[in-house]
Amino acid sequence: MIVKTFSAAVMGLEATTITIEVNLAKGVMFKLSGLADTAVKESYDRICAALPNVGFRTPLASLTINLSPADMKKEGTAFDLPIAIGILAADEKIENSRLHEYMLVGELGLDGKLKPVRAVLPIAIRARKEKFKGLIVPKDNIREAAVVNHLDVYGMDNLSDVIAFLNGSNNYEPMVVDTRKEFFAQQSSYDLDFADVKGQEGVKRALEVAAAGSHNVILIGPPGSGKSMMAKRLPSILPPLSLAESLETTQVHSVAGKLGKNVSLISQRPFRSPHHTISQIAMTGGTTKAMPGEVSLAHNGILFLDELPEFSKTTLEVLRQPLEDRKITISRANYTVEYPCSFMFVASMNPCPCGYYGDPTHHCVCSPGQITRYLSKISGPLLDRIDIHCEVPVVPFKDLSQMSPGEPSSAIRERVLKARQMQEERFKPYKGIYANAQMSERMLHQFAEPDAASLDMLRTAMEHLKLSARAYSRILKVARTIADLAGSEKVQSQHIAEAIGYRNLDRGDWAERGI
Repeated sequence: MIVKTFSAAVMGLEATTITIEVNLAKGVMFKLSGLADTAVKESYDRICAALPNVGFRTPLASLTINLSPADMKKEGTAFDLPIAIGILAADEKIENSRLHEYMLVGELGLDGKLKPVRAVLPIAIRARKEKFKGLIVPKDNIREAAVVNHLDVYGMDNLSDVIAFLNGSNNYEPMVVDTRKEFFAQQSSYDLDFADVKGQEGVKRALEVAAAGSHNVILIGPPGSGKSMMAKRLPSILPPLSLAESLETTQVHSVAGKLGKNVSLISQRPFRSPHHTISQIAMTGGTTKAMPGEVSLAHNGILFLDELPEFSKTTLEVLRQPLEDRKITISRANYTVEYPCSFMFVASMNPCPCGYYGDPTHHCVCSPGQITRYLSKISGPLLDRIDIHCEVPVVPFKDLSQMSPGEPSSAIRERVLKARQMQEERFKPYKGIYANAQMSERMLHQFAEPDAASLDMLRTAMEHLKLSARAYSRILKVARTIADLAGSEKVQSQHIAEAIGYRNLDRGDWAERGI
């Protein structure tokens, strides 16, 4: 007897429907075909242990199981549940008339309990697209899957519940999640606030400009000046995620298995801060399972690299293409996948190995050669892709001793939102463009064309600082954002002057240090 159940395999952010064909015949053989990896092949052992523990006997027969399409590689433990249901249906222990209506995913414990699996959200989206009536998942995955509307999602504790549901002996209600209510309720809750930052008004202004235009930024200063403290508060002034951005971000984290228990949608922009020992593969993604890396996990959020020169130079250089294209294609011998990676790149660094070069309050003990080697880890092409370079000075005692809090994040965020609203209106005709940092060269001529006085100022800066063509574009983009914050329709000379001031690492005195 042949029975079919349905599940899905995920590659990148795309899920493909998998048909599990189970054939029961006389004999004692077991065969599993369809390019299954070790975890899928081991599912039979888990099923054989689980069935007696939920009151069923493993059929004494020849079993042939095929995972179709057979030429596509199948990975992971999510096929345990559909294979087990297929075996029981072929043995006539389950009514099979409803099997074609449901997609099933879940890992089986030896006691029959269903354990959570990754990438349930892309699978739920695929189930709706294929017009399945419902999706059956482990209970821990139910909120993740239930954000997909027009699909009945059932969360089950164990194999017995699934059997009872399919046999119609128990009535189960599908999970309903008020996605919008939960999403908007959690958007504005932040533990960190710029009100905690004393002094550093110039740096806060630079971060406000960065947030308003989604610009990349690097902070450079001595230890204890507040670089990491301010970078960690940057999410609190960014515009909230839209539902579309949230869904896309949640998909990436679902595929990576990074969603917490009972999480439905990611409602706040991601803030990823990997350690400087991270490998090139972990940064970009890949491995044998085509998992997303840190650049993709930071999609629609912030990738923060603290102590930038401590990272491997090869790891830093792989950031060039994602910073430009806002997507990354991972190619390996047996697969090619594409992940989105539109993120704000934020970095911090000391000016030298000891951290005190140029600090009037401390003596630097580094030799010129050590400083050159330290700073040369950040290549010119990577630095060119960073819009705002900001020096972070030591905070004087009079600022530290102030009892009154600084300007709160809510006030800064309000100005950022007004600037973003202007950009949204400006870029309505352009698909996928929502901030000034994403403007193309043609858009620069249309929306950020400087006047004659500004052009002369920019020409002088280009010649004096020997800036590249990419730096020229970055200055215009930042100037456009500064004009938006000021509510100005035109880019004026004062906006250009402030944008040029944010190219600190292009100045001659920095160039002499090795950058």
